[in-house]
Amino acid sequence: MPVIKIVLVAGARPNFMKIAPLMRVLSGDPGFVPILVHTGQHYDQNMSGQFFSDLRIPEPHYHLEAGGGTHATQTAEIMKRIEPVLLKEAPRAVIVVGDVNSTVAGALVAKKLGIEVIHAEAGLRSFDRSMPEEINRIVTDAISDLLLVTEQSGRDNLLREGVRESSIHLVGNLMIDSLRSHLDQAMKSDIAERLGIAGRRFGLVTLHRPANVDDPVQLAEITSALDTIASDLELYWPLHPRTRARLSDGKYAISERIHLADPLGYLDFLWMQARASVVLTDSGGVQEESTVLQVPCLTLRENTERPVTIACGTNRLAGTSRETILAAWREMLRHPLAGAIPPLWDGKAGERCLEVLRKHFAEN
Repeated sequence: MPVIKIVLVAGARPNFMKIAPLMRVLSGDPGFVPILVHTGQHYDQNMSGQFFSDLRIPEPHYHLEAGGGTHATQTAEIMKRIEPVLLKEAPRAVIVVGDVNSTVAGALVAKKLGIEVIHAEAGLRSFDRSMPEEINRIVTDAISDLLLVTEQSGRDNLLREGVRESSIHLVGNLMIDSLRSHLDQAMKSDIAERLGIAGRRFGLVTLHRPANVDDPVQLAEITSALDTIASDLELYWPLHPRTRARLSDGKYAISERIHLADPLGYLDFLWMQARASVVLTDSGGVQEESTVLQVPCLTLRENTERPVTIACGTNRLAGTSRETILAAWREMLRHPLAGAIPPLWDGKAGERCLEVLRKHFAEN
């Protein structure tokens, strides 16, 4: 088999944990030349730079610096800037990961240039098309040539949508590869001393989805519920830039027992997740990580595209109203879930992806 050049596209914080294992296995195989493109969708130190350092991802070959703007503006800017890179590099394939704007932008440009598209974390569905991420997932999967799936629901969804079975491969979860390979290092973090929480119980909050933070009524419902929970358990809330902007107008009463912080690096955040008594989040990736860490998770959404975290994990859908969130909180206290680890979330997804890629290119 001739040496295969592959461009890997990443741009937002959730992408980096998935790209790291792929870069590791592809860089270690003489049959592949991986080219890393950072779109710059997340572009500050806390949301991007620190993750590259913590995850030991090599410096990107290209940094497109296409961050900011509306969904349409950002997607269009990434498409404009990545096209010359793909024309110059002329790769055999482009790998996109997850469901952010960088994912669909990279896939669209590659496909229109006649380059194969490989989607890692394919097939996940919330069945809620009001979510921008759901549109990105559907569009990317529809034009992908090879679909690498994290859980059985992803495979089932793709088959229902008419994708050829031979194009679908259940490989496990790349994000969990990163978690398992960095957990020991993360547990040496000094974040507890820096935050003054050594030896204390706490809950961890993350919130970033537009439906939750851009709607003042919705955000008020959530912060009201968090305020009540904080009376029982102190909460630490690293703020996504979008969330910080919404909270800065002073309309929301935030309890002194809810500690607001800047975004954390990967290792610090992993320590916080592993040591938390509960995680309250609207992040898909955090649902997965908390399941593997066996930490109770309340998902502040009406749906999830990661149903395996509920079926066999520690995750509960809590909804987005004060009433439903507090009901889920009380149920969690009464009946903690004894979660299991989903199949193939064993830290070896990267190796299985590599085997799929070897076989695919050898046969084509």
